[in-house]
Amino acid sequence: MKFASFVGSLGGEGAEAWAILTESRAAQERGEDVIILSIGDPDFETPTFVVNAAIEALRAGDTHYAELEGRSSLRSAIAEKMSHTSGIEIGPDRVTILAGAQNAFYSTCRCLFGQGDEVLVLDPAYVTYEAGIASTGATQVRVRQHAHSGFRPDIDEVAAAVTPATRGIVFSNPSNPTGVTLNSYELDAIANIAIQNDLWVLVDEVYGDLVFDGVYRSIVGLPGMLERTVTVSSVSKSYAMTGWRCGWAVGPPALMEHLRRMTLITLYCLPGFVMEAANVAIREGSEDVARARETYRRRRDLVLEILAEARNLPTLVPEAGMFLMVDVRAHNDDANLFAWNLYRSTGVSVLDAGAFGSAARGWIRISYGIDETRLAEACRRIVEFTHN
Repeated sequence: MKFASFVGSLGGEGAEAWAILTESRAAQERGEDVIILSIGDPDFETPTFVVNAAIEALRAGDTHYAELEGRSSLRSAIAEKMSHTSGIEIGPDRVTILAGAQNAFYSTCRCLFGQGDEVLVLDPAYVTYEAGIASTGATQVRVRQHAHSGFRPDIDEVAAAVTPATRGIVFSNPSNPTGVTLNSYELDAIANIAIQNDLWVLVDEVYGDLVFDGVYRSIVGLPGMLERTVTVSSVSKSYAMTGWRCGWAVGPPALMEHLRRMTLITLYCLPGFVMEAANVAIREGSEDVARARETYRRRRDLVLEILAEARNLPTLVPEAGMFLMVDVRAHNDDANLFAWNLYRSTGVSVLDAGAFGSAARGWIRISYGIDETRLAEACRRIVEFTHN
């Protein structure tokens, strides 16, 4: 039997890099001594008060259909949060609740881009962006953020990549995988390119709460960006709620109406008790987020301290998030092969960062989302591997 041509867009060039995660998880289930640093799933439990909010909602009978666009209380909480990070007033009419940032990204792509469009993506980029864009019929145009510049965007190269077919610019800020947070100059420059060329900006801010120093600012707050920016995010990483699958898109009200119709034929609605939990997390979880941020900062510093003892293993200091990039080119130009050799020798599973784009070839991505004892042990094994 034949399938629709659409299914051909659902993969990505870096898919093979994830095989090491599948293998290491299977080994862990078999009881083998492996340490998984190849996925970004926080080891924190969801805060008890958030779990209790969901339980209370369930016991109160909150098991029926909910609003397609999401519960108004949660949309208002997100709007208030976005108003704070952007410095401008964002109303709940600009918010739609979806099943995680990934669902929000895909649904937004389907509403913004189409056949014949080009979409600029800052490379390296989160792995599923490619398929999300390709599923619309649009063409992804990667703009390299070079390793020698610390994976920061070259604004001249971004501007040069724009053609009459360009429809939008996509990036994560802070970046997954690099942990780079765009500065004011970079945000202003990207905004100017978008305004001058009448482009959408689709930005993934999942790690926005986990910036280690300074105050995070959203690009939507810059002059002229309110009606052309779509921000996707979620409660997954900041509130340790990856399995709850609650995210959102924030953008112009007209787009929210399109997303509402998209939700009608795909998701219909998020469970009410999940939205109640997310609402409580956002409104009352600031202390938990601050603790998570400081834990990640401490773990980042631990990884940097131990890996400094490695042989020829330069690192990029992340400004946010739960990942750290390591340059392995002195050992092997093929980072995927390096990762497999490391895993087979030490039981430590890391990810070939080339999965996120050609700009990151020769680098690996390490997650510091596990407890510090095991994290330190993993790093010591990596150090020993480089000396042997």
